[in-house]
Amino acid sequence: MTTPPIALTIAASDPSGGAGIQADLKAFSANGAYGTAVLTALTAQNTQGVTGIHTVPPAFVTEQLDTLFADVPVDAVKIGMLADAALAAAVADALERHRPRYVVLDPVMVSTSGHRLLETDAVAVLRDRLLPLADLITPNLPEAGDLLGAAAARNRAEAVEQARALLETGARRVLLKGGHHTHDAESVDILVDSTYRPDVTYGTDVTELSAPRVNTRNTHGTGCTLSAAIAALRPQHDDWHTAVRAAKEYLTGALRAADTLRVGRGHGPVHHFHQYWS
Repeated sequence: MTTPPIALTIAASDPSGGAGIQADLKAFSANGAYGTAVLTALTAQNTQGVTGIHTVPPAFVTEQLDTLFADVPVDAVKIGMLADAALAAAVADALERHRPRYVVLDPVMVSTSGHRLLETDAVAVLRDRLLPLADLITPNLPEAGDLLGAAAARNRAEAVEQARALLETGARRVLLKGGHHTHDAESVDILVDSTYRPDVTYGTDVTELSAPRVNTRNTHGTGCTLSAAIAALRPQHDDWHTAVRAAKEYLTGALRAADTLRVGRGHGPVHHFHQYWS
C-alpha cells in the first residue's frame, strides 16, 4: 500500500454538505487524499441561502492549526471561508510558521445565494498577507474584481488583465474561474503562472482550460470543490497545470451528475462521488 497525500482544509462548516468543510473532505476523498480540517466558522445554511454565521475565535483557530501541524505531515492546504480580518491574520501567521508545501487559496467572499461571507476589512488582509503565501489562488470573476477594487471582468481580455494584476499583488499563480459568464457555451477558466519558463512549460504564461457548460441549477459549492480537488491532486502530479486540469475534469463530471442527487429545494450540491456511486 502507498500512503495517500494528506490534505488540510481551513474553512467553515456547511450543514447542507454541499460547500465548505464538508464539500472539501468529500473532494479530498474522491481524489485520493486523506482529509483533515480546521474550522474557522459555523454557518446556518441550506441550498437556499445562509441565515447565520458564528465565527470561531482566532486564538482557537491558531490552536487547531498548531496542534495539527505538530503531529500530522500535511502535504497540501486548501483555504476557504475566513469571515473576518482577525481569522485571516491568524491563518496567515500559522502558514508562515509551518510552511506547508502546497497552498491553494479560494478567496470565498459571497455565497451562491448572494450572502456576503467575508467582511470588507478582511479583503486587505487576504490580499496583503495570504496571497503571497499561496501557490495558487482560485477567485471567480466577482472575487477577482473585489480583490483588485475593480468591476468584474466582462470578457477574456479583461480576465487575463485582472489575473496578471493579481500576480502583481504577490500571488504566484491565479486560476480565474469563468463560470459567471453564463452566456457562453463553454466554461473557460484562465490559469496565469508567474513561474512560467518557456523551456519547461507551455509556451505562454496564460493557459485556457475549457469544458462544456453543464446545464444544472445544482452548483452549490463548485468553488470549494474545485479548489479542494486541486489541493488533493497537486501532491499526486508533477506540476500545477496537470493538477488543475485533472481537478477541472473532476468538477465537470460532478456537475454532470449533480441532477441525480435530490438535496434541498434551492441550488443543490455537485455529486462529489460521481465516479463511485452507481
